[in-house]
Order: sequence, then C-alpha cells, then structure tokens
Amino acid sequence: PRTRILATGGASHNTKILQVLSDVFNAPVFTIDTANSACLGSAYRAIHGLVAERNVSLADAVKLAPEPRLAVTPTPGAEELYRPLLKRYAELEQKVIYNPASSCL
Repeated sequence: PRTRILATGGASHNTKILQVLSDVFNAPVFTIDTANSACLGSAYRAIHGLVAERNVSLADAVKLAPEPRLAVTPTPGAEELYRPLLKRYAELEQKVIYNPASSCL
C-alpha cells in the first residue's frame, strides 16, 4: 500500500506510459524533472550504502532529495485485471530462474 513508482528520463514525459505503469503495479507514479537521472539514482544508492551499517533506510538517506511530483494514479478497477497477470508473470519468472532449460518452452 505504500508502494510508489518514481519515473525519470524520456519516458517520464509520456503520461500514457506512466498510466500503464501505475495500473499494472497499482501504485501512484511520481516524476522528477532532472538530467542524468540514472546517475542520480546511483548516487542515492551509494549514499545509502555508506550509511546502511548504521541502519539508515534508503528513504532516510534521500530525505533531502527534490520532492517528486505526482504524475498519475491507478485507474479504478485496473488492479483486478493486472493482479492475476502479475502473479502469473512471477510464477513464470521463477520457473525460468530455477529451471533455465524450461525457458525455451
């Protein structure tokens, strides 16, 4: 219930793509308008790595980051459509991970 998606880069300007993400994962999608977002994400993870041994959460490590803006929220009823599909996807993914020979089926 506390899940949220942070979208950056070129696709983050396409509300249709963001809406699909929101509906599939049943979570609001936020954006940050920043250049070199992959580098920014890596930097946040590096900071988190430096302070992780002191039990600092990632959320606490990025508290001073620019506040993302809400771009889209899930379409009502979309969760009912996507929940079984996500479950099936996870099952198939596990089959591939634990039995790579079956991935060709």
